[in-house]
Amino acid sequence: MENCNKCGCSIKKTARSEEERKKLINRLNRIEGQIRGICKMVEKDTYCTDILVQSAAVKAAINAFNKELLANHIRNCVLKGVQEGNNEVIDELVSTLQGLMK
Repeated sequence: MENCNKCGCSIKKTARSEEERKKLINRLNRIEGQIRGICKMVEKDTYCTDILVQSAAVKAAINAFNKELLANHIRNCVLKGVQEGNNEVIDELVSTLQGLMK
């Protein structure tokens, strides 16, 4: 896998349908709103338990985002790679799953 010289990120790209991109961005925008809400709660000295409840909701939202993205990755990127004879995508998937399960 090639990496970007500037930041070390992967140069690989995934072509997404407009519908998939829109769904993922909508989820991220909701998560961003939840984070802003938590910031305001901290600024207003909201009771710790109330903030923790909202933090747990953000974690659940991120998990839902990851599940959707992972499912799309398996259905598209991994399947395509295997069909093309690139079994490295399986090792990459296993590594990704291991990282998500920490």
